Amino acid sequence: MSNDDPLQQNIRRTTAHRALKQVRILVDAANAEDASKARALRWMMRYGWMVLLLIAALIARFIGVI
Repeated sequence: MSNDDPLQQNIRRTTAHRALKQVRILVDAANAEDASKARALRWMMRYGWMVLLLIAALIARFIGVI
């Protein structure tokens, strides 16, 4: 088989295509993970201070400050 053999070219093309699809799957998974982390961080920045304030108020209530 020479380099110009159509079957060999087809095999190389198919292998490369499959490898690129697998890389795309890995990249999409990493992007989805990054997006979920960003969403969690945004939630914590928006509502985390309220939760901490509520916890501080409850602790103050239990120890008798309020």
